[in-house]
Amino acid sequence: MSRPLLRSGRRRRLPFTVPDDWTPEQARAVSEVLDDLLAVVTDFYGVQLNELLREQRSSEARTSTHRRDPPF
Repeated sequence: MSRPLLRSGRRRRLPFTVPDDWTPEQARAVSEVLDDLLAVVTDFYGVQLNELLREQRSSEARTSTHRRDPPF
């Protein structure tokens, strides 16, 4: 059985570790940096990302429709 895919499409996680001694403030700072990075990427690639996601979802919907058993 294969592992479920992550949002990135990868089957395995990237080797990130979060120290268990971070303060809540440190964790929040990292979260804010990630939010800022997401905003920058979305501002620059937003239209292309939306088109790509639409294509992928459409392809997945067509694939899942073909895999279904007949209703009888």
